[in-house]
Amino acid sequence: MARQHVHNRRAGKGNGGSAWISYSDIMAALIMVFALFLIFNLYHYNTQIQIQAARLEEQEGILIIQQGKLDQQSAELDNLRIDLGAKEDELSAQTIILIGKQEELDDAKAQLAAKETELASLQLVLNAQAETLAQQEAQLAAQQQALRTQSSRLNTMVGVRSEIVEELTTALIANNLKAEIDESGNITLESTVFFQTGSSEIRADGQEMLRRFLPVYLDVLLRPEYSDYLGEIIIEGHTDTAGTYINNLRLSQNRALSVAIYCLNIVDGGKREQLQKLLTAKGRSYSDPVYNADGVTVNMDASRRVVFKFSLRDAEMVDKLNDILNGEGTSLTDLGF
Repeated sequence: MARQHVHNRRAGKGNGGSAWISYSDIMAALIMVFALFLIFNLYHYNTQIQIQAARLEEQEGILIIQQGKLDQQSAELDNLRIDLGAKEDELSAQTIILIGKQEELDDAKAQLAAKETELASLQLVLNAQAETLAQQEAQLAAQQQALRTQSSRLNTMVGVRSEIVEELTTALIANNLKAEIDESGNITLESTVFFQTGSSEIRADGQEMLRRFLPVYLDVLLRPEYSDYLGEIIIEGHTDTAGTYINNLRLSQNRALSVAIYCLNIVDGGKREQLQKLLTAKGRSYSDPVYNADGVTVNMDASRRVVFKFSLRDAEMVDKLNDILNGEGTSLTDLGF
Protein backbone atom coordinates (compact mmCIF):
# COMPACT_ATOMS: atom_id res chain seq x y z
CA MET A 1 0.00 0.00 0.00
CA ALA A 2 2.83 2.35 0.77
CA ARG A 3 4.45 1.54 -2.53
CA GLN A 4 1.12 2.18 -4.32
CA HIS A 5 0.73 5.42 -2.52
CA VAL A 6 4.22 6.39 -3.51
CA HIS A 7 3.59 5.37 -7.07
CA ASN A 8 0.35 7.31 -7.23
CA ARG A 9 2.04 10.33 -5.85
CA ARG A 10 4.80 9.95 -8.38
CA ALA A 11 2.26 9.56 -11.19
CA GLY A 12 -0.18 12.28 -10.14
CA LYS A 13 2.11 15.08 -9.30
CA GLY A 14 4.95 16.92 -10.83
CA ASN A 15 8.35 17.83 -9.58
CA GLY A 16 7.06 19.57 -6.54
CA GLY A 17 6.06 16.42 -4.93
CA SER A 18 9.04 14.32 -5.92
CA ALA A 19 11.09 15.60 -3.02
CA TRP A 20 8.40 14.75 -0.59
CA ILE A 21 8.10 11.36 -2.14
CA SER A 22 11.77 10.78 -1.75
CA TYR A 23 11.68 11.89 1.86
CA SER A 24 8.70 9.70 2.51
CA ASP A 25 10.39 6.81 0.82
CA ILE A 26 13.47 7.38 2.85
CA MET A 27 11.46 7.62 6.05
CA ALA A 28 9.55 4.53 5.09
CA ALA A 29 12.71 2.77 4.26
CA LEU A 30 14.19 3.90 7.54
CA ILE A 31 11.13 2.81 9.39
CA MET A 32 11.23 -0.47 7.55
CA VAL A 33 14.92 -0.84 8.34
CA PHE A 34 14.23 0.13 11.94
CA ALA A 35 11.37 -2.33 12.02
CA LEU A 36 13.54 -4.99 10.49
CA PHE A 37 16.28 -4.10 12.93
CA LEU A 38 13.80 -4.14 15.73
CA ILE A 39 12.37 -7.42 14.51
CA PHE A 40 15.86 -8.80 14.14
CA ASN A 41 16.80 -7.60 17.57
CA LEU A 42 13.61 -8.97 18.98
CA TYR A 43 14.21 -12.22 17.20
CA HIS A 44 17.79 -12.20 18.32
CA TYR A 45 16.74 -11.26 21.85
CA ASN A 46 14.05 -13.93 21.80
CA THR A 47 16.62 -16.38 20.54
CA GLN A 48 18.97 -15.31 23.28
CA ILE A 49 16.14 -15.61 25.79
CA GLN A 50 15.33 -19.06 24.47
CA ILE A 51 19.02 -19.96 24.65
CA GLN A 52 19.22 -18.47 28.12
CA ALA A 53 16.00 -20.29 29.04
CA ALA A 54 17.41 -23.50 27.64
CA ARG A 55 20.60 -22.89 29.53
CA LEU A 56 18.59 -21.98 32.56
CA GLU A 57 16.56 -25.15 32.19
CA GLU A 58 19.80 -27.04 31.71
CA GLN A 59 21.26 -25.37 34.74
CA GLU A 60 18.03 -26.02 36.60
CA GLY A 61 18.35 -29.64 35.57
CA ILE A 62 21.97 -29.62 36.65
CA LEU A 63 20.89 -27.84 39.81
CA ILE A 64 18.18 -30.43 40.36
CA ILE A 65 20.71 -33.16 39.80
CA GLN A 66 23.15 -31.43 42.11
CA GLN A 67 20.34 -30.84 44.59
CA GLY A 68 19.58 -34.55 44.39
CA LYS A 69 23.21 -35.30 44.88
CA LEU A 70 23.25 -32.76 47.67
CA ASP A 71 20.17 -34.35 49.21
CA GLN A 72 21.79 -37.75 48.79
CA GLN A 73 25.00 -36.45 50.31
CA SER A 74 22.97 -34.78 53.05
CA ALA A 75 21.20 -38.10 53.67
CA GLU A 76 24.54 -39.83 53.61
CA LEU A 77 25.86 -37.14 55.94
CA ASP A 78 22.91 -37.72 58.23
CA ASN A 79 23.63 -41.44 58.12
CA LEU A 80 27.26 -40.68 58.79
CA ARG A 81 26.19 -38.46 61.66
CA ILE A 82 24.01 -41.28 62.97
CA ASP A 83 26.88 -43.70 62.53
CA LEU A 84 29.17 -41.15 64.12
CA GLY A 85 26.76 -40.81 67.04
CA ALA A 86 26.65 -44.58 67.36
CA LYS A 87 30.42 -44.70 67.13
CA GLU A 88 30.64 -41.92 69.71
CA ASP A 89 28.27 -43.85 71.97
CA GLU A 90 30.32 -46.99 71.36
CA LEU A 91 33.50 -44.98 71.96
CA SER A 92 32.03 -43.61 75.17
CA ALA A 93 31.16 -47.15 76.26
CA GLN A 94 34.63 -48.32 75.29
CA THR A 95 36.09 -45.32 77.12
CA ILE A 96 34.13 -46.28 80.25
CA ILE A 97 35.32 -49.86 79.88
CA LEU A 98 38.84 -48.59 79.26
CA ILE A 99 38.65 -46.41 82.36
CA GLY A 100 37.47 -49.46 84.32
CA LYS A 101 40.29 -51.54 82.86
CA GLN A 102 42.74 -48.75 83.66
CA GLU A 103 41.48 -48.69 87.24
CA GLU A 104 41.83 -52.49 87.37
CA LEU A 105 45.31 -52.13 85.91
CA ASP A 106 46.19 -49.49 88.49
CA ASP A 107 44.86 -51.75 91.25
CA ALA A 108 46.82 -54.65 89.79
CA LYS A 109 49.93 -52.46 89.64
CA ALA A 110 49.38 -51.43 93.26
CA GLN A 111 48.92 -55.06 94.29
CA LEU A 112 51.99 -56.01 92.26
CA ALA A 113 53.99 -53.27 93.97
CA ALA A 114 52.74 -54.50 97.34
CA LYS A 115 53.62 -58.08 96.39
CA GLU A 116 57.05 -56.94 95.21
CA THR A 117 57.55 -55.12 98.50
CA GLU A 118 56.38 -58.20 100.39
CA LEU A 119 58.62 -60.37 98.21
CA ALA A 120 61.55 -58.07 98.91
CA SER A 121 60.83 -58.32 102.63
CA LEU A 122 60.52 -62.09 102.37
CA GLN A 123 63.77 -62.16 100.40
CA LEU A 124 65.47 -60.23 103.19
CA VAL A 125 64.03 -62.65 105.73
CA LEU A 126 65.10 -65.57 103.53
CA ASN A 127 68.59 -64.12 103.21
CA ALA A 128 68.76 -63.64 106.96
CA GLN A 129 67.48 -67.18 107.51
CA ALA A 130 69.96 -68.51 104.95
CA GLU A 131 72.74 -66.66 106.75
CA THR A 132 71.50 -67.98 110.08
CA LEU A 133 71.28 -71.47 108.58
CA ALA A 134 74.81 -71.15 107.25
CA GLN A 135 75.98 -70.04 110.69
CA GLN A 136 74.07 -72.90 112.31
CA GLU A 137 75.53 -75.34 109.80
CA ALA A 138 78.98 -74.01 110.60
CA GLN A 139 78.23 -74.30 114.31
CA LEU A 140 76.83 -77.79 113.76
CA ALA A 141 79.95 -78.77 111.84
CA ALA A 142 82.08 -77.38 114.66
CA GLN A 143 79.93 -79.14 117.24
CA GLN A 144 80.12 -82.37 115.28
CA GLN A 145 83.87 -82.04 115.13
CA ALA A 146 83.93 -81.27 118.84
CA LEU A 147 81.60 -84.21 119.42
CA ARG A 148 83.89 -86.48 117.45
CA THR A 149 86.82 -85.18 119.46
CA GLN A 150 84.92 -85.59 122.71
CA SER A 151 83.65 -88.99 121.60
CA SER A 152 87.22 -90.05 120.98
CA ARG A 153 88.11 -88.62 124.37
CA LEU A 154 85.18 -90.46 125.90
CA ASN A 155 86.23 -93.73 124.34
CA THR A 156 89.65 -93.16 125.78
CA MET A 157 88.13 -92.35 129.16
CA VAL A 158 86.00 -95.48 129.03
CA GLY A 159 89.10 -97.49 128.33
CA VAL A 160 91.02 -95.73 131.10
CA ARG A 161 88.23 -96.31 133.63
CA SER A 162 88.02 -99.95 132.66
CA GLU A 163 91.76 -100.31 133.08
CA ILE A 164 91.68 -98.60 136.49
CA VAL A 165 88.76 -100.76 137.69
CA GLU A 166 90.48 -103.90 136.48
CA GLU A 167 93.76 -102.97 138.14
CA LEU A 168 92.04 -101.97 141.40
CA THR A 169 90.20 -105.28 141.47
CA THR A 170 93.41 -107.20 140.90
CA ALA A 171 95.28 -105.16 143.53
CA LEU A 172 92.55 -105.62 146.18
CA ILE A 173 92.49 -109.35 145.64
CA ALA A 174 96.27 -109.57 145.62
CA ASN A 175 96.45 -107.75 148.97
CA ASN A 176 93.58 -109.74 150.51
CA LEU A 177 91.55 -106.61 151.21
CA LYS A 178 87.90 -107.11 152.09
CA ALA A 179 86.21 -104.49 149.95
CA GLU A 180 83.47 -104.44 147.36
CA ILE A 181 84.20 -102.81 144.01
CA ASP A 182 81.54 -102.24 141.36
CA GLU A 183 81.92 -101.81 137.61
CA SER A 184 82.36 -98.01 138.01
CA GLY A 185 85.28 -98.45 140.40
CA ASN A 186 83.36 -97.47 143.56
CA ILE A 187 84.89 -99.28 146.53
CA THR A 188 82.86 -99.91 149.67
CA LEU A 189 84.95 -100.79 152.72
CA GLU A 190 83.64 -103.14 155.37
CA SER A 191 81.32 -100.99 157.47
CA THR A 192 81.52 -102.70 160.83
CA VAL A 193 85.19 -101.93 161.32
CA PHE A 194 84.91 -98.14 160.98
CA PHE A 195 82.42 -96.53 163.34
CA GLN A 196 80.31 -97.18 166.34
CA THR A 197 76.63 -96.32 166.02
CA GLY A 198 76.17 -92.56 166.11
CA SER A 199 79.95 -91.91 166.11
CA SER A 200 82.26 -90.38 163.51
CA GLU A 201 85.47 -91.52 165.25
CA ILE A 202 87.34 -94.18 163.29
CA ARG A 203 87.81 -97.39 165.24
CA ALA A 204 91.25 -99.04 165.48
CA ASP A 205 90.20 -101.79 163.07
CA GLY A 206 89.08 -99.15 160.61
CA GLN A 207 92.37 -97.29 160.88
CA GLU A 208 94.24 -100.53 160.24
CA MET A 209 92.14 -101.21 157.16
CA LEU A 210 92.80 -97.70 155.81
CA ARG A 211 96.55 -98.14 156.37
CA ARG A 212 96.43 -101.32 154.28
CA PHE A 213 93.91 -100.11 151.70
CA LEU A 214 95.04 -96.58 150.91
CA PRO A 215 98.56 -97.34 149.54
CA VAL A 216 97.12 -100.04 147.25
CA TYR A 217 94.36 -97.68 146.11
CA LEU A 218 96.68 -94.75 145.47
CA ASP A 219 99.34 -96.87 143.76
CA VAL A 220 96.80 -97.53 141.03
CA LEU A 221 95.05 -94.14 140.79
CA LEU A 222 98.16 -91.95 141.04
CA ARG A 223 100.09 -93.65 138.30
CA PRO A 224 101.58 -91.19 135.78
CA GLU A 225 99.63 -92.72 132.88
CA TYR A 226 96.36 -91.79 134.64
CA SER A 227 97.35 -88.27 135.73
CA ASP A 228 95.82 -86.63 132.62
CA TYR A 229 92.48 -88.35 133.25
CA LEU A 230 91.96 -88.49 137.02
CA GLY A 231 89.76 -85.62 138.15
CA GLU A 232 88.70 -86.31 141.73
CA ILE A 233 88.87 -88.84 144.57
CA ILE A 234 85.68 -88.78 146.64
CA ILE A 235 85.16 -90.20 150.10
CA GLU A 236 81.44 -90.64 150.79
CA GLY A 237 80.05 -91.16 154.28
CA HIS A 238 76.73 -93.00 154.70
CA THR A 239 74.53 -93.70 157.73
CA ASP A 240 71.70 -96.03 158.61
CA THR A 241 68.13 -94.76 158.66
CA ALA A 242 67.85 -94.26 162.41
CA GLY A 243 67.34 -90.64 163.43
CA THR A 244 66.60 -87.52 161.38
CA TYR A 245 68.00 -86.80 157.96
CA ILE A 246 69.79 -83.64 159.17
CA ASN A 247 71.47 -85.39 162.11
CA ASN A 248 72.53 -88.22 159.81
CA LEU A 249 73.74 -85.70 157.22
CA ARG A 250 75.97 -84.11 159.83
CA LEU A 251 77.10 -87.54 161.02
CA SER A 252 77.84 -88.81 157.50
CA GLN A 253 79.76 -85.65 156.64
CA ASN A 254 81.83 -85.96 159.82
CA ARG A 255 82.57 -89.62 159.06
CA ALA A 256 83.68 -88.79 155.50
CA LEU A 257 85.80 -85.94 156.85
CA SER A 258 87.41 -88.17 159.52
CA VAL A 259 88.40 -90.73 156.88
CA ALA A 260 89.72 -88.01 154.53
CA ILE A 261 91.86 -86.43 157.27
CA TYR A 262 93.17 -89.79 158.38
CA CYS A 263 94.10 -90.67 154.80
CA LEU A 264 95.98 -87.40 154.36
CA ASN A 265 97.88 -88.07 157.58
CA ILE A 266 99.07 -91.56 156.67
CA VAL A 267 100.44 -90.93 153.16
CA ASP A 268 103.94 -89.66 152.43
CA GLY A 269 104.69 -86.14 151.29
CA GLY A 270 104.65 -86.62 147.51
CA LYS A 271 101.40 -88.54 147.34
CA ARG A 272 99.90 -86.36 150.04
CA GLU A 273 100.35 -83.29 147.84
CA GLN A 274 98.69 -85.09 144.94
CA LEU A 275 95.88 -86.36 147.18
CA GLN A 276 95.19 -82.87 148.53
CA LYS A 277 94.49 -81.67 144.98
CA LEU A 278 92.09 -84.54 144.31
CA LEU A 279 90.40 -85.43 147.62
CA THR A 280 86.78 -84.49 148.45
CA ALA A 281 84.72 -85.54 151.51
CA LYS A 282 80.98 -85.81 151.08
CA GLY A 283 78.20 -86.81 153.48
CA ARG A 284 75.11 -88.54 152.04
CA SER A 285 73.06 -89.04 155.25
CA TYR A 286 70.73 -92.03 154.69
CA SER A 287 69.86 -91.05 151.10
CA ASP A 288 71.41 -94.27 149.72
CA PRO A 289 70.79 -97.08 152.25
CA VAL A 290 71.73 -100.72 151.70
CA TYR A 291 68.74 -103.08 151.65
CA ASN A 292 68.52 -106.66 152.78
CA ALA A 293 67.85 -109.46 150.35
CA ASP A 294 64.08 -108.85 150.58
CA GLY A 295 64.60 -105.42 148.99
CA VAL A 296 62.35 -103.80 151.59
CA THR A 297 64.10 -103.69 154.95
CA VAL A 298 67.31 -101.73 155.47
CA ASN A 299 70.54 -103.44 156.47
CA MET A 300 71.54 -101.02 159.17
CA ASP A 301 75.14 -102.28 159.59
CA ALA A 302 75.84 -102.28 155.83
CA SER A 303 74.34 -98.81 155.48
CA ARG A 304 76.91 -97.36 157.90
CA ARG A 305 79.72 -97.38 155.37
CA VAL A 306 82.48 -95.44 153.65
CA VAL A 307 82.73 -95.49 149.86
CA PHE A 308 85.81 -94.50 147.88
CA LYS A 309 85.00 -93.15 144.44
CA PHE A 310 87.01 -91.57 141.68
CA SER A 311 85.90 -89.47 138.74
CA LEU A 312 87.69 -88.65 135.53
CA ARG A 313 88.14 -85.17 134.13
CA ASP A 314 85.88 -83.43 131.58
CA ALA A 315 82.80 -83.93 133.71
CA GLU A 316 80.92 -81.32 131.71
CA MET A 317 81.74 -83.16 128.51
CA VAL A 318 80.53 -86.38 130.08
CA ASP A 319 77.25 -84.70 131.09
CA LYS A 320 76.68 -83.36 127.57
CA LEU A 321 77.47 -86.70 126.01
CA ASN A 322 75.23 -88.33 128.55
CA ASP A 323 72.37 -86.10 127.36
CA ILE A 324 73.08 -87.08 123.76
CA LEU A 325 73.33 -90.76 124.59
CA ASN A 326 70.15 -90.58 126.68
CA GLY A 327 68.38 -89.47 123.52
CA GLU A 328 69.53 -92.75 121.99
CA GLY A 329 68.48 -94.83 124.96
CA THR A 330 72.01 -95.11 126.43
CA SER A 331 73.68 -93.36 129.35
CA LEU A 332 77.22 -92.95 130.49
CA THR A 333 76.29 -94.91 133.58
CA ASP A 334 75.77 -97.86 131.24
CA LEU A 335 79.31 -97.22 130.02
CA GLY A 336 80.72 -97.23 133.58
CA PHE A 337 80.79 -93.48 134.40
